[in-house]
Amino acid sequence: MPPRTKKPADQAELFSASTAKEIQDILWKAADKLRGSIDAAQYKEFVLGLIFLKYVSDAFEERRTELAKELAEDGISEEQIGDFLEDRDEYTGAHVFWVPETARWSWIAAHAKAQGVGKLLDEAMDAIMRENASLTGVLPKIFNQDRVDQKRLGELVDLISDARFGGSGDKPAQDLLGEVYEYFLGNFARAEGKRGGEFYTPSSVVRLIVEILEPYEGRVYDPACGSGGMFVQAAKFIKAHQGSKSDIAVYGQELNERTWRLAKMNLAIHGIDGNLAARWGDTFADDKHPDLKADFVMANPPFNIKDWARDESDPRWKYGVPPKNNANYAWLQHMIAKLGERGTAGIVLANGSMSSQSSGEGEIRQALVEADMVACMVALPSQLFRTTQIPACLWFLSKDKSPQGARRLEDRRGEILFIDAREMGEMVDRTERVFTEADLAKIADTYHAWRGTPSAREAGQTYEDVPGFCYSANLETVREHGYVLTPGRYVGAVEAEEESAEAVAERMSKLTEELYRLFDKSAHLEKTVRERLGRISA
Repeated sequence: MPPRTKKPADQAELFSASTAKEIQDILWKAADKLRGSIDAAQYKEFVLGLIFLKYVSDAFEERRTELAKELAEDGISEEQIGDFLEDRDEYTGAHVFWVPETARWSWIAAHAKAQGVGKLLDEAMDAIMRENASLTGVLPKIFNQDRVDQKRLGELVDLISDARFGGSGDKPAQDLLGEVYEYFLGNFARAEGKRGGEFYTPSSVVRLIVEILEPYEGRVYDPACGSGGMFVQAAKFIKAHQGSKSDIAVYGQELNERTWRLAKMNLAIHGIDGNLAARWGDTFADDKHPDLKADFVMANPPFNIKDWARDESDPRWKYGVPPKNNANYAWLQHMIAKLGERGTAGIVLANGSMSSQSSGEGEIRQALVEADMVACMVALPSQLFRTTQIPACLWFLSKDKSPQGARRLEDRRGEILFIDAREMGEMVDRTERVFTEADLAKIADTYHAWRGTPSAREAGQTYEDVPGFCYSANLETVREHGYVLTPGRYVGAVEAEEESAEAVAERMSKLTEELYRLFDKSAHLEKTVRERLGRISA
């Protein structure tokens, strides 16, 4: 009997992993070994490309197994079943990518050692793009290069093969691989620091925007879509409310070529049929969706960019021409121009956008307020974004704050809701804060109660101002504040609870005891110092 081959440590760990989080951690650790042998700018594409290839292959094999079962139950002969299993329409009709035999993960794993893993992976990427028009030019072909450590690449392929993504509870392979993809995106953003912000928005911030906007159905647009996180979270929101991904139509644009590729893969791996245009491009100079009118706009555009394609005659600048040294108000006006008659938008911007008076920004903000475009302002806590130390806020815009007929919303024309969430969230490590489930619910429920949405009515929620947290201001009040939209100016201070005489006495007693204890400690320290100085002098 031949001796057993000892599995590498990563594979042994993987077989003992019991949760999706453990699988993610082990795969990240294994993939990280390749970092030194691959150009840093390509590393994301390299690893996420592998995960994507595993996803399309797993989805294909799942559909193949399902199809074989359906055909057998229909009494189709084995010979005929074989023909049907190679009919691409049976896959594309079920929204599954067609994967040629030599691009299937099982083929690659079986032939990697004999034919070279890098060569097989590049050929597989090429074959999948050739057979699926929506993936043309998207997948990376960077595996068969001299600088790539082929031995470590082979180990990573083996590890991903062993991950058994489809075998964790009730989750299908697509959901588990989608979670792995998101986990890797987050880790890459942390590893890259400031540059990571170009493609990744922290998930709790994305969730807050989605929970407030409630995109149950309609057209969803992100003009600076990064890796597509807003769209993925919108699809998750719909699924959580028993809807279907097909209830929304996704439109996006991204300036960076590599980030655009990541977004296309991210949507595909989550089963979202999105329109991110045929190419990447500058939203200001080359709007890829010029005629779009969206129901929801969700975005985290780059903050305070100075070098942007500014055209003073652009019809989007309805409320004033944005300054050439800062695009914040260009983003706001672009998104307003994209909203349908009853559209709403949630945008992450730098705090300075709420109060800046420079280069005409104050006048543009005044025009937005007087046009009743601003629905809600949310001040965010620090350290939500690992990639920037610039304090941030959320702008929520609305084209129609009326009751909207049968929707029976609260009439909020001439009002703006201010929410101060600066003290919310919890630290997950030294440098990163996240919103908890309770935080997300509190902020979103406050907005829904203020707006009188169906979800608020169903939950029996009504709005009231809460000192230190939220305040509904009329336009006259905003005018008195010089159109500055910083929530702290409006919500006031937290009301202090009145203490009973007994509670005050008890607190004073404890403070007195602590004071005497400090005095005693100080006296003891002084005595010790004097004794030591005395010994030194002697």
